[in-house]
Amino acid sequence: MSETVLHTNAKVWTADDSTPHASSFLVRDGTIGAIDPSRDELTGRETVVDHGGAFVLPGLGDIHTHHLVAGRADLYELSLDATASLDAVLASVAEWADALAEDAWIVGGGWGSTLAETISSRAVLDRLDRAAGGRPVLLRDDSCHNRWVSSRAMELAGVGGPGLDPVGGEIVRDQVTGEPVGLLIESALIPVERAYAASLGDSTALDAAGCRRAVEMLHAFGITHFQDAAASLPMLRALAELDARGDLHAWVVTSAQINDRIFGTDPVGRPLLDAAERYRTTHHRPDFVKIFLDGIPTSRTALFLEPYLPDAEHGSEWVGEATMTAAELADWLFEVARRGLGAKVHCTGDGSVRMLLDSVGEIRAAGHADTIVQLAHGEYIAEEDLPRVAELDVVADLSPPLWFPGVIHEAHYGCIPRDRANRMCPNRSLLDAGVLLAGGSDWPVMPSPNPWIGIQGLVTRADPTGVFPGTLWPEQALTVAEALRVYTIGVARASGLGAVAGSLTPGKSADFTVLDRDPFATDPAELARIESVRTWFAGRLVYQA
Repeated sequence: MSETVLHTNAKVWTADDSTPHASSFLVRDGTIGAIDPSRDELTGRETVVDHGGAFVLPGLGDIHTHHLVAGRADLYELSLDATASLDAVLASVAEWADALAEDAWIVGGGWGSTLAETISSRAVLDRLDRAAGGRPVLLRDDSCHNRWVSSRAMELAGVGGPGLDPVGGEIVRDQVTGEPVGLLIESALIPVERAYAASLGDSTALDAAGCRRAVEMLHAFGITHFQDAAASLPMLRALAELDARGDLHAWVVTSAQINDRIFGTDPVGRPLLDAAERYRTTHHRPDFVKIFLDGIPTSRTALFLEPYLPDAEHGSEWVGEATMTAAELADWLFEVARRGLGAKVHCTGDGSVRMLLDSVGEIRAAGHADTIVQLAHGEYIAEEDLPRVAELDVVADLSPPLWFPGVIHEAHYGCIPRDRANRMCPNRSLLDAGVLLAGGSDWPVMPSPNPWIGIQGLVTRADPTGVFPGTLWPEQALTVAEALRVYTIGVARASGLGAVAGSLTPGKSADFTVLDRDPFATDPAELARIESVRTWFAGRLVYQA
């Protein structure tokens, strides 16, 4: 039997320019039936939900999550603070180890990139081994691109002894003895990730629980649609299983990995793409691929147009490197277009951004006008390339919230000249050029997927926590309305969900959240304090504070 619900007495912001504001809306069978319905559209038999004058907006989105990693971390793993000292991290490891079996893995993450130099010694590795009681340890840094691991973990993974570093990675070694110190940069971490995965055996139940937990956590922030930025075969299976049993209460778009530098995913590339379509369901859309085109500035693996600051290993002319040639990138984009998919391309340096734009130019010239290409992160973009992002219809995946001072930005000062590091995330310039902006968290790279942290940062360009002083390139600030669009309709359109999500528009899914205050009447410096008190997905209440 169909159900019709009238949501009334609300202050509604729709994200739909045709009817931007309303006080009521009608929901029929999980979709929006009408905005401010007329008498003729009502029967008098509707169930009425009175919101008491509260502010209602469309379900928020997140263009860049690693939701399975985050969900499993919340359920099973050690959580670290990016601002914690070495002593504090080791104390957390020791406390966590006390509750584990002797041979259990200690897995977690969030240690700050600023600790990288500190932990690059055999003496500190010995301290980690003692804290863990000799157990295998796998700890992700705050970028998720590097790992700090114990001696036992390296032993189980076959990492150690003399030898060359893997392509795209580095095994950091003691400068005197040449022994690994436990810090693994990018692709060097893959053997340890795979050793840990092998220790789990069949992880289907764990993965499904992790995905479900992540969606529950996202609902608490009003998020009802999101894109996972690096999908694996186990993730695709877990999402399809959840939806088959009616337990996937979000629109989920996944991005099958073409190459892998940081997760240990197997398979990747064409075998994963060929398998992905089998796991399409009503709410799970395997519509994108993920390409890592470079690394990150703090590991000096991002590709820049101008050199990094000099160091002993790279000298004074190092600009970083791409993971593939320009021809290989163009070939992948052509294949993606032929398959009718979209591409999320990780670029953190302005050199990789230019390389991506050149390749997109090739597929656009060949007639692939509708292929969605997302510039993921795009932290640094050369000024002359800003207009090209719009001209080539490239989406700006703004994630994580790096557009204000913080731990990662501070770490950039150690590898990039300060004047260049301060010209980071040109969001206003992109918007003014006509680029579609979509907001994301890169959760759990960012400890929380709370979109209001990103929204406040977009508006103020200041650290919402107040820990880091000052502002970062304040001329690039957005208005509150612009920032809200970035996290609603922007995410939906960028991920291919624009027809079903992102705005309160008749015919779309009835996804919305009720806030504890009006963001337009809130001091911009207080936006991050906004909370969702209730969240609906497809007309169903899925979260209540």
